[in-house]
Amino acid sequence: MSPDTGNSPDTSNSPPESKPPARREGIPLGSIWGVPIVLAYSWFIIAVFIVFAFGPQVSRAIPTLGSASYVVAFGYAVLLLLSVLVHELAHALSARVFGWPTAKIVLNLWGGHTQFENFKATPGKSLIVALSGPAANFALAGFGALLMPVMEANAVAWVLTDIFIWANLLVAVFNILPGLPLDGGRLVESAVWSITGSQEKGTLAAGWAGRIIVILIVVGVIGVPLAMGRQPDLQVVVIMVLVGGFLWMGASASITNAKLRLRLPHVSAGALKQPAISMPASSNVEQVQAVARRAPHAFVILTAATGQPEAIVDGQALEQVPETAAARTPAAAVSRALAPGAYIPEWAAGQELVKYLAGLAGTEYAVTDADGRVTGLLSQSTVVRAITGKAS
Repeated sequence: MSPDTGNSPDTSNSPPESKPPARREGIPLGSIWGVPIVLAYSWFIIAVFIVFAFGPQVSRAIPTLGSASYVVAFGYAVLLLLSVLVHELAHALSARVFGWPTAKIVLNLWGGHTQFENFKATPGKSLIVALSGPAANFALAGFGALLMPVMEANAVAWVLTDIFIWANLLVAVFNILPGLPLDGGRLVESAVWSITGSQEKGTLAAGWAGRIIVILIVVGVIGVPLAMGRQPDLQVVVIMVLVGGFLWMGASASITNAKLRLRLPHVSAGALKQPAISMPASSNVEQVQAVARRAPHAFVILTAATGQPEAIVDGQALEQVPETAAARTPAAAVSRALAPGAYIPEWAAGQELVKYLAGLAGTEYAVTDADGRVTGLLSQSTVVRAITGKAS
C-alpha cells in the first residue's frame, strides 16, 4: 500500500492515431479533493474471499443472523475498502503539501496504491508521505474504539465496529514493517538514502528488507507450528501465500528498479558506441571498400550533403559486389536506411539518453561529436544490455 512513484514516458505529443486504446483498469469512483479514485476489478476477488472466510465467523458470533451473516461479512469488506481509501488519501494529501501531483488512487486486490506524477523527493519528505498512511489507520482504529460503547446495543453494529478497529490496526501495523513495498520500507530507504546520498542504494536495502520480512512470515506461519508439533492453519497458509507472494514481487521489483537506476548514470552514447566512419551518400562501393579495408572494425555511415547521417553500409552486401561493378555501384545500394533523425550526441547519458532514444524511431543511431561529425554507431540492444544486464 505504499505510494507508487513510478512514472511513464510522456506521450502527450503523440498523434491520436498512434496511441493504443487505453485499457480500463477498473471502475472510476469519481474523485476526492481532486484525486481520481479507481476501483480495480481485482478488488472483487478479495471481497468474495472475505465474505466466505468471515461469513461463518459472523454466524457463530450472532447465530440469529442465519444467511445474513454473509451480508455482514461483505460489510466488513466494504469497511476494509474504506480504510484502505483513507490510507491512500493520506498519502495523496500529505504529498500535496510538498507539491507532488497525484495522478490517481487505485484500490485493488492487494489493498491499493497512490500513483504520482513527476516530483522531486527527499528522504524526509518521502518518509512523511509513506508513514501518513499507517498514521491515518491508527487514527481510524482510535475513532472506532470511541464508538464501541455506542454500538453495544446493536450486535451487528458492534461486530462491524470491532472488525473495523482490528482491520485498521492490522493495516497500520502491517504497513509499518520495515521493508518495501510496504510503507515502513521507506524508513529503511530514507535512512540509507540520508547516509549514502543515494536513493537507489536506499531502495535496494529496503527491497532486501522486504524479502527478509517474507521469509520471517513463512517461518512464523509454517515453521513455528511444525516445530511445535502442530499443523499450520490452512486458511492462514492461504493468506500467507497471497500476501507473501505480493510482498516478494514488490520487493523484487524495487530491487530491480534500484539496480537499473544505479546503472543508468554510467550509460552514455560515447561509451557504448561502436566506431564508425562517415562518407558522403554520393560515394560508390569502390570508395567504401577502400575505407573499409583501412578500418575493418568500423561501420561506414553515409551522410547527406548537410552532414546528416542517412544510412549504414551493410558489410555483407558490400562484400558481394564484384570488383568490376564496384566503381559504378552507388554506396546507397548496399546500405540500410537510418530512421529520420536517428542520430544522437556522444555526451548524451543516463536518463537523458533513454528519453532521447525513446523519442527516436528505429533501433540504430549514429553518434556525433560537438561539431556534428559522425564518430560511432549505437544500437538499441547495446543500451538495453548496459542498463539491464540482459539482451533486448
